[in-house]
Amino acid sequence: MQYPFLADDYHIRWSTLTPEHIETDIKQALELAEQRLEAIREVGDSELSYATTFGALESAAEELERGWGRLSHLDSVNDNPEQRAAMNAMLPQVSAFYSQISLDSKIWKALKAYSESADAQDLSPVQKRFVEETCADFIQSGANLEDAQKQEVAEIDAALSQKTKKFSENVLDSTNAWDVVIHDENRLLGLPEMVKEAARLDALQNGHGSEDDPRWRFTLQYPSMGPVLQHADDESLRKEIWEANCTIGRDGVYDNTDLIWEVLELRQRKAEILGQESFPDLILQRRMAKNGKAALEFTEGLHQRIEEKFKEETRALEAYKASKVGGESGPLEPWETGYWAEKRRKEEYDFDDEVLRPYFPVDSVMEGMFSITSKLFGIEIGERDAVFGKDEEGKVQVWHEECKFYDIHDAKSGELLGSFYADWHPRPTKRGGAWMNSLKTGGPCSEGGAREPHLGLMIGNMTKPVGDKPALLDHREVETIFHEFGHLLHHLLGDVEVKSLSGTNVPWDFVELPSQIMENFCWDRESLDMFARHYETGECIPEDLFQKMLAAKNYMSATGFMRQLALGKLDLELHLHYTEHKGKDLDEVDKEVLAEYKAPLATESPTMARRFSHLFSGPVAYASGYYSYKWAEVLDADAFTRFQEEGILNEETGMSFRNEVLARGNSRPVDESYRAFMGRDPELTPLLERAGLA
Repeated sequence: MQYPFLADDYHIRWSTLTPEHIETDIKQALELAEQRLEAIREVGDSELSYATTFGALESAAEELERGWGRLSHLDSVNDNPEQRAAMNAMLPQVSAFYSQISLDSKIWKALKAYSESADAQDLSPVQKRFVEETCADFIQSGANLEDAQKQEVAEIDAALSQKTKKFSENVLDSTNAWDVVIHDENRLLGLPEMVKEAARLDALQNGHGSEDDPRWRFTLQYPSMGPVLQHADDESLRKEIWEANCTIGRDGVYDNTDLIWEVLELRQRKAEILGQESFPDLILQRRMAKNGKAALEFTEGLHQRIEEKFKEETRALEAYKASKVGGESGPLEPWETGYWAEKRRKEEYDFDDEVLRPYFPVDSVMEGMFSITSKLFGIEIGERDAVFGKDEEGKVQVWHEECKFYDIHDAKSGELLGSFYADWHPRPTKRGGAWMNSLKTGGPCSEGGAREPHLGLMIGNMTKPVGDKPALLDHREVETIFHEFGHLLHHLLGDVEVKSLSGTNVPWDFVELPSQIMENFCWDRESLDMFARHYETGECIPEDLFQKMLAAKNYMSATGFMRQLALGKLDLELHLHYTEHKGKDLDEVDKEVLAEYKAPLATESPTMARRFSHLFSGPVAYASGYYSYKWAEVLDADAFTRFQEEGILNEETGMSFRNEVLARGNSRPVDESYRAFMGRDPELTPLLERAGLA
């Protein structure tokens, strides 16, 4: 195969996507894309049409999007030195290509001329929407700037691509640079047995200890680190892991501090060139919030609503610890908060979330989630046989032996709507967190041809299988799987003839609605019974345990709520008021802007900005948009009230959500899609009621 990264295979042959092909393939894709752009530049007035302008632009970089998308994905799940070097070598050219499109005066002239023509008025509503959105994108990106300013914007975009890629690499490398091997089992008192066994097996796999003389290895990947901070009685072990976690993106060659300030400065300068006071004002123009001031007011307004409850929870936890160890109540150490919070929850609610793990084997969670969404959205989901590292007849290639592959069909028509990969467990070559992405956008053909299926993926870093037991998840991990599958359904059920308007290509303060609404099904008895089954007995969660789970649901909810607000506040403050913070110590800025958003601690924590990949792992990423998680929570809590009123698994309600929200993408303004489903604008009260904070 001459250009494997560019191959138009629906079932991607991952084994052929090797580093030696990267430069050749991406250069070929750039050349093809440039030829198509040149054709748009040369369109004469008599040749102006949708097909020769906007239609041509949408498909111009098809091979590049395919090849670079696959490479970017492999960079996330299968990092290696050769691949990283080849990708970084091509990154400047790819960044420059995408940056120059909206700054190209000839392309803009052709698009603008057609958009103002009589012919453009006769387009379908979706095509008209695409014309409007594309013109707005060009203007927002600088199409009307002078040549010198366009050149500077292009240079900024190239620099942002390189600096944010380095930020992401630093986070991954510094995460992998640390581990601790425990020799004394007494240091593991308090840890769940499954966590201990996972650490023992991990140590064995990495050459530490033996079956007769065991060791226990812990890393900074969350399934390893998180349970220690929550359960370990050994305070020195918790402190050691907390201190190590603070080094991610912070120490030595992996220090992201300078990169953060450089990225902020570049974003601010770009906003100023494009006529905006700040990066949030530039980014949010066409999102629901409209500008940085409104996003910050939204964040601060919610802060005011829950501040007193947050302080009450903090004081109560401090008093609880004092009652157990003696002495006066006062600020906890940062490595104590999760531990004492869990102790108090167990005592007050007689509930330990570890007892839920046996009810959440990952395969059963997936199967039950598929049953719920199939019933609601009129689809059928089936797993395909998969193979790693080679071609095998009748099987779909995957990028790792733990990866699985699924098809989604429409239940009525039998039509293949799309397929997706799922890869759930951490590896040293895989970046942290959980995410969904698209590999191919399909949908209906505008000319009446056969429908193209979508292709996507969802990735996580969940608890691994231990010994002969399946991977048993905690409830938070179950919510994460439902969350990412909500994103994936938004992509796979897209039904828009213009691919650029399909699925998750919506304003980012709306994009979290489909994902977050899915989390609600992790708390309802009827839906839980479809997937929460004991891995040995097949029994549902006992009613007494379910009631304890519900009772503990909103335990310290204001604290969790406030953490999300703090992240959004930090994001907006750094970008909205960059010029005020420039030159200051990054940790002092964090301390200043989040003074009312964090509980007082005996030892100050360094800012998490240095490992805040949502903000700094891409030229835009979630920068100036982290508030959208809470914004979308308002939407999802409100929208879920319709499911509660009409039936959690009501098929008519589910199909309405599919048809009015999931299928529509950005083919119309998203507030219209919300009103089409709910019959009104969103209300804040359901979110506060759900969190027990009304």
